[in-house]
Amino acid sequence: MSEVKKIATRESYGKALAELGEIHDNIVVLDADLAAATKTGIFKKAFPDRHLDCGIAEGNMMSVAAGISTTGKVPFASTFAMFAAGRAFEQVRNSIGYPHLNVKIGATHAGISVGEDGASHQCNEDIALMRSIPGMVVISPSDDIEARAAVKAAYEYVGPVYMRFGRLAVPVINDNPDYKFEIGKAITLREGSDITIVTTGLPVSNCLEVAKELEKEGVSAEVINVHTIKPLDKETILASAKKTGHVITVEEHSILGGLGGAVAEVVAEEGIAKVSRIGIRDVFGESGPALELLHKYELDTPGIYKQIKELL
Repeated sequence: MSEVKKIATRESYGKALAELGEIHDNIVVLDADLAAATKTGIFKKAFPDRHLDCGIAEGNMMSVAAGISTTGKVPFASTFAMFAAGRAFEQVRNSIGYPHLNVKIGATHAGISVGEDGASHQCNEDIALMRSIPGMVVISPSDDIEARAAVKAAYEYVGPVYMRFGRLAVPVINDNPDYKFEIGKAITLREGSDITIVTTGLPVSNCLEVAKELEKEGVSAEVINVHTIKPLDKETILASAKKTGHVITVEEHSILGGLGGAVAEVVAEEGIAKVSRIGIRDVFGESGPALELLHKYELDTPGIYKQIKELL
């Protein structure tokens, strides 16, 4: 049996930028002294005149990106999620979100899988922060194919976009000819009738594996990949919730304010199903190998399976 191909979505981000740069000369990439880690160095090598290193000054980088966007250029401001969403929140809100400028934010190294960098760099709050900004599109791709498609879609969309990428290599799951990425449109990866698993980003592939295991026990799980958390595909989620009566969200993010919060808000307004949330439970992370941390916080396949079984 051949091994599943794995690629980190931060790699996909860097490659997609370089590919788009060949087609569109109005793309400008900004980085905060992390081009090697965010993989924007790929774009820098190809287009050195369109890559700006703003140094370790993330707030300033966001303001520079805002200014550049008013000239007709399309800036992609890149850094770790902790710095993009956390340290630079005020500038993102007031300089990009408030005037609704055409700035794209590429946030890499999100979630607990940052690993050894520890709690200070493991941003499990960024989705909650970014989706609270009016008019901000929030995207969290599940694999290489989806990440590349997300970058292209972000370029074509006029307005602010926050894209969340990971450090850890994840399985390629969307390598099929029918795959189509559309901002605000969730993808039903597997149909089911007993429970609905709504997931995003890194855990999507794990949730597919969990659904296969549940099927062996007679539990039919529908798996929905929500690559766009804002705007949320309410129609797809509500239709599945009405069918199964139990929605379980799974994310590599705090259960407070992220995908789980967004789905709970929508389902609660309709009052049609129970909602359970799986994710980081109101705690900070810690330093350690990424796979071991995912296991400890029960966000790998066995951990997600265990939690869903307990919920059932």
